[in-house]
Amino acid sequence: MAANILDGKAISAELKVKVAERVAALKARGVTPGLAVILVGNDPASEIYVRNKGKGCEETGMLSRTVRMDADTTQEALEAEIEKLNEDPDIHGILVQLPLPKHLNEQAALSRILPEKDVDGFHLMNVGRLAAGAEGVVPCTPKGALYMLQSAGIELAGKEAVVIGRSNIVGKPMAMLLLQQNCTVTVCHSKTKNLKEHTRQADILVSAVGKPHFVTADMVKPGAVVVDVGINRVDGKVIGDVDFEQVKEIAGWITPVPGGVGRMTIAMLLSNTADAAERTLNRE
Repeated sequence: MAANILDGKAISAELKVKVAERVAALKARGVTPGLAVILVGNDPASEIYVRNKGKGCEETGMLSRTVRMDADTTQEALEAEIEKLNEDPDIHGILVQLPLPKHLNEQAALSRILPEKDVDGFHLMNVGRLAAGAEGVVPCTPKGALYMLQSAGIELAGKEAVVIGRSNIVGKPMAMLLLQQNCTVTVCHSKTKNLKEHTRQADILVSAVGKPHFVTADMVKPGAVVVDVGINRVDGKVIGDVDFEQVKEIAGWITPVPGGVGRMTIAMLLSNTADAAERTLNRE
């Protein structure tokens, strides 16, 4: 029997409706949530992401602002732009579109964003809050993946979870979120020996390695929940880390690519921005 599909398109659409309702309530109190995206250079993939973020803001009634900077901009100029947005009361969320050109220091730039306006959850203070299990901003992609599992009513407590990948953007925060849901979590990576032995024990298997069709059917426990975070462009097509056609015959649940976790990332970004606006209003 083929796996149940975790439909990111449908789940993200439902979440956007909820965000739009929150935005309307904020506007009734005199606050319009504002999201600013800083785009350095003209990377084609980044251009698409930024355009989709602007579209999401429009759909939910948020203020959207895109700050475009030349590819050869300096670190000082980038950080000065971040400071302007920090001080702008109309902007509740700031996002620096990654990757930045090689000559720029990403971590230094991200650290300039006020933690309360860091809607990507990449500021070290928010990273620390997540690690400590304290309230803070959670990175959008892993937060969206968890939301998908919870929306489907998938039981997480007590389950064996394996995360392939240890990036700061997805792998590590995904592991932290699953640990907070009382999963027993194993993080695998490029130096892991006998990877298949780990993955075949997983009730929840998350792949975030950026290698097309890396996860094959023989790596998956029958009935497992498989979350594919990979976005890989091959011969003009977007495919995931998971060999979908093979693995869907083994898994109990699976996310497609496209139409899976990627759809949730922007929806969660909008939700995080609404959170930031609500916190600002409550402080006032």
